[in-house]
Amino acid sequence: MTNAPELAPSLTVEQWFNTDEALQLDQLRGRVVVIEAFQMLCPGCVSHGIPQAQRIYESFSSAEVAVLGLHTVFEHHAAMTPVSLAAFLHEYKIRFPVGVDMPQATGMPVTMSAYAMQGTPTLILVDAQGRLHKQWFGAPPDLAVGAEIMRLILGRKNQSAIE
Repeated sequence: MTNAPELAPSLTVEQWFNTDEALQLDQLRGRVVVIEAFQMLCPGCVSHGIPQAQRIYESFSSAEVAVLGLHTVFEHHAAMTPVSLAAFLHEYKIRFPVGVDMPQATGMPVTMSAYAMQGTPTLILVDAQGRLHKQWFGAPPDLAVGAEIMRLILGRKNQSAIE
């Protein structure tokens, strides 16, 4: 019996910003994927999660690391519409792709449920093979996140050298 990591759940998104096409994790295989799940009215997301995702986006090569935002609204639905999100992304100069998590009747969005998120901000790392590697709720230190990303990048390069 093996304990191989599971493939990361797919993203169920109703609308994308900052990209010309809808994105799915299988399209991004070969790269480490960083997903920052946030709500624009979440203080921890605005003060820590989004700035951290922007630093990752600016620090790593897009050939090695894909950064995605996931606006996952589980409260204050009327205030956090796609129109409001578009203005928020513009004002905060967020350039990486951001998807709006598909709502459900339960109030908990589809992707948020699939990843069993506890809330926002949540940072998710998916390895180059599309497997869920790590998930943090809250504010993980930049150094810890950067070290995990580098470990995944180096693991991918070592795997490519073996093949």
